[in-house]
Amino acid sequence: MARLPRAEAEQHLKAFKRAGWEVARITGSHYILVKVGVEFHLSIPYHRGQMVKLGLLKGLLQDANLTNDEYMALFYGNKIK
Repeated sequence: MARLPRAEAEQHLKAFKRAGWEVARITGSHYILVKVGVEFHLSIPYHRGQMVKLGLLKGLLQDANLTNDEYMALFYGNKIK
């Protein structure tokens, strides 16, 4: 299993967008992502210069129903079906 990337929120947002999630709104310092056909949303804190913590990222992946390997492909620029 691949190690999840340590990066700022901007890079993680791009990866979730490749998976079909879209920014619905920005509330304070959090980006709220929605996806067609999914009844819940993802919330990613956006604090410039700070990395997204590993535990939060794992929770987001679990909620988005993505494996680590699928997410790694999205993070490094590949779309999944």
